[in-house]
Amino acid sequence: MAATDETLQAASDASPPGRKPPGAASARARMPGWLPRAMVLALALIACFQLGSWAFHQLTGLLINVLIAFFLALAVEPAVSWMAGRGLRRGMATGVVFLGVMIAGAGFVVLLGSMLAGQIVSMVEDFPEYLDSVINWINQTFHTDLNRVAVQDSLLHSDWLQKYVQNSASGVLDVSGQVLGGLFRLLTILLFSFYFAADGPRLRRALCSVLPPAKQAEVLRAWEIAVDKTGGYLYSRGLMALISGVAHYILLEALGVPYAPVLAVWVGLVSQFIPTIGTYLAGALPMLIAFTVDPWYALWVLIFVVVYQQFENYVLQPKLTAKTVDIHPAVAFGSVIAGTALLGAVGALVAIPAVATLQAFLGAYVKRYAVTDDPRVHGHRTRSGASLFARMRDVLRKPEDPRAEAEPGPEADGDDTRDDSR
Repeated sequence: MAATDETLQAASDASPPGRKPPGAASARARMPGWLPRAMVLALALIACFQLGSWAFHQLTGLLINVLIAFFLALAVEPAVSWMAGRGLRRGMATGVVFLGVMIAGAGFVVLLGSMLAGQIVSMVEDFPEYLDSVINWINQTFHTDLNRVAVQDSLLHSDWLQKYVQNSASGVLDVSGQVLGGLFRLLTILLFSFYFAADGPRLRRALCSVLPPAKQAEVLRAWEIAVDKTGGYLYSRGLMALISGVAHYILLEALGVPYAPVLAVWVGLVSQFIPTIGTYLAGALPMLIAFTVDPWYALWVLIFVVVYQQFENYVLQPKLTAKTVDIHPAVAFGSVIAGTALLGAVGALVAIPAVATLQAFLGAYVKRYAVTDDPRVHGHRTRSGASLFARMRDVLRKPEDPRAEAEPGPEADGDDTRDDSR
């Protein structure tokens, strides 16, 4: 028999004061109507987050390529805009700029490859002479009886050499795959950067069309700052690469090192466009080539590279980048480290122009005030009348009784007496 409202009321009246009727407990234990919908919504949000995270990790390579292409488009934007302002169609102007960049890059790679191939061939041909000279030095120094034929046989029949050849043969396919992947990535970057540069005005209009008029001016100003800073960074780096290449060409040509023009171009480009370690990578190849001519020449090249790097860091770079990038060297170094940690080599390349753009954008909108005329602003500390030693002595000699400080001692009375007598 179903319980009616009268029976529930009677049961509640008849129950003790500390106990609740069973019907009321079951009614309160019933699941709320909103809880299933909340659970379904939470599961849907978790599934969307997992799907977005998976998609982001799968598209990380493409996003990095798009980022590089965007900064490359910002770098060539001034040249493209200048040519478009002279009456040339923007697509044609972009094609001309990219064609010039590709021809210069291909020519540099061909010259560098031919130089390295020639040096490798000459080193292989002269290897017996180098080996004889090393063996003669070992025999004279350590009083041994080595000969070149025995050393060559031991090298050719060694297990280490056989394992190295096997590993190299198995790694040829990996190297080929990496080369093909690098070419495809380069093609993707060039294609995206071409579209970004050629359709720059259309892209800006599409971006501004979804923003209110007050925000459109801010976006266009940020875009202009990014173009100025990125282009200025690359152009200043290009000028420093030219100066570095000329200086190293003069040294290599004076020493009689072969392939001096190609080595100078290598030093200029690698030292400027690979942050932090570019100088050491750039100087290693000229040192190796100079060592094949004369070991002392390699030492001279090393000294010149170190001295020129200091001159560039403290004299040349501050003057050239003062109006283009204008960021503190410590900030630039920290941004390169952060960019490398986030995006690897790509982050190291785009870190400085990105930080320069952010700094310029913040500097345009952050309100600044006049700095007070205080010596501490200029690095001068204000000194009080008592020295630090005197204050420490007063603290150590502090009397235990606080009233002793107020009561003058005999010495103080004597001093006062002497002062009065005077």
